[in-house]
Amino acid sequence: MKIFICCSKAFYGKISKIKSFLESKGHQITLPNTFDDPSKEEKMKREGINFHAKWKGEMIKESAQKIKENDAILVLNFEKDNQPNYIGGATFLEMYIAYGFNKKIYLYNPIPNNMLKDEILGFSPKIINGDLDKIR
Repeated sequence: MKIFICCSKAFYGKISKIKSFLESKGHQITLPNTFDDPSKEEKMKREGINFHAKWKGEMIKESAQKIKENDAILVLNFEKDNQPNYIGGATFLEMYIAYGFNKKIYLYNPIPNNMLKDEILGFSPKIINGDLDKIR
């Protein structure tokens, strides 16, 4: 299966191990847009609000294309800033896009208990509770 990994930049350090495991099972992995340069967004913000907004829009379109080219997304949702199972704005949009393209949506951990819970439930994600063998 071709899988696009989606998550907060705060979780990029966890991706390599997960990627290696999934590849050992025969999956093809697509990494997040700024995986190779996690500080890219901060650089774009320093260029000014309009520059950053344009760049952010380009990143959303790039993610949409990656989602379209993959069979599924894997959302890595760990604790961030004392928020269990964190899913940020960009990751939420990626989930929405995946849902619109009828792609499989896997959540590494349970759905966060926040204002987006009902919408995320509507996407019918498969919660794997850290068990990557459940991705099929």
